[in-house]
This record gives sequence, structure tokens and C-alpha cells, in this order.
Amino acid sequence: MRRLKESASQTAGPYIHIGCMPNYAGIPGVYGEDLGAGMITEETAGERISIVGTIHDGAGEPLTDAVIEIWQADAAGRYGVDASGFTGWGRQAADGASGLWRFDTIKPGPVVHPSGPEMAPHITFWIVARGINLGLHTRMYFPEDTGLHAQDPVLAMIEDKSRVQTLIATKRDDNMYRFNIYLQGPEETVFFDV
Repeated sequence: MRRLKESASQTAGPYIHIGCMPNYAGIPGVYGEDLGAGMITEETAGERISIVGTIHDGAGEPLTDAVIEIWQADAAGRYGVDASGFTGWGRQAADGASGLWRFDTIKPGPVVHPSGPEMAPHITFWIVARGINLGLHTRMYFPEDTGLHAQDPVLAMIEDKSRVQTLIATKRDDNMYRFNIYLQGPEETVFFDV
């Protein structure tokens, strides 16, 4: 039997934008709106929030070619598309000049972990960009839910408790959160092997 050799792994490269976000890449007509661009409608129940941030490389520079996806529960702690048009999923590209990205969504409710305990409200992030062979997974938690963080089974798995802070967003005003992600260095964000 003839065996084929494994192909060399590749980073996401510039084609991730073309394939996943053709309108953003300047290719109109594939979709009316890039998939994941809008997560909520006027009918969506829950507290409206915006999340902004940048992803920083090992030298501290913002990545300007990253694609970020988020997954989250609705305000009641349930996953999936609901009748109000809430998708629970979004995709954005980092700005090509500043690296800034933004999601307009709702604050998720607590979700029951498969092992039984309740997880604090959180949003799951998936990141691809130059130099990343496999997408990176992390989570963002809300600073006002400190009491729930202590009971969260996922946060409890982090051995170095000082690093939990890398998963907590900063509240900028009533409806705006800042969540910067660091790929390396002293502020490196906790990533999960999913």
C-alpha cells in the first residue's frame, strides 16, 4: 500500500478574508452581508453590549490581518439561533490599519457546564491570523460577575490564578467592554486546547 506524506501546515494567510469575508476583502456579490457580521435584531432580548479590542503579537504590535469569531449563549443562557434572530455567533476582521475589531451583541446569561455547575457569563473567541497554524480559543468574562468567576469550573482549571485576569474584559462605559488579546509575552492571554 502506498502511503502519502503529510502536507506541511500553513498559517491562515491572506485567503482567510477572501473565503470567510468576501465583502470585507473587496469581493462583493458573494453574500449580501458577510456571514457573522450581524448577531442581533431589534427583537433580540437582552442587554445590548459592544465588545472592542485588539490582538497583539509577541512584540506587542496589533495584528491587522486577524479574523475573530465569537460564540455565546443568549441572555437566558441558551445556545443556538432563537426566534428573535439572535445568532449566538459572529465574525469580524481586525481593522487593516489599527487592528481594532468590534462586536455588537447582547450580554450572555450563565450556562450550565456539562459536569453540572453553572459557568459565569462568558463569550468564546476563536482567532486566526498570520503565523497561527491552528485557530486559537479563549474566553472573555465580564468584570461585574466576580462572584460567579469563583464558581466557574473552567476558570477553576487554570492553575496560575494570576492569569485568570487575562480573560476578564474591562468595562469602558455602560454598554462597552474592551478585551485585548495577547499572543505572547508577560500579558499572554490564557488559551484553551479545544
